[in-house]
Amino acid sequence: MVNFRKLADRAKSARTVVDQQGGSDALKEKARKMQGVAKGPGSVGDRARAAAQVAREKPNPPKVGEVEESPPKAGEGDGEPFRTSASRASEDSVDR
Repeated sequence: MVNFRKLADRAKSARTVVDQQGGSDALKEKARKMQGVAKGPGSVGDRARAAAQVAREKPNPPKVGEVEESPPKAGEGDGEPFRTSASRASEDSVDR
């Protein structure tokens, strides 16, 4: 049986870790840097040390006036169901 309370607590703690690292966009950028290091030149040891250095980097603070937006929660927003930009584009081309 699934313990939803425990699952929710783990999700909250994961969200806290992501926020401490600068948000999801910062983590994605860090992953891109690590991928570049892993594919770069040098021995495996050198690349591992470089990737570890990237992992230890502190997140950059947000620029003044720049706020990370979170997606709207259920029940919020413009009242339309979630659609990707690709699905909107295809629907727009069908309507014309």
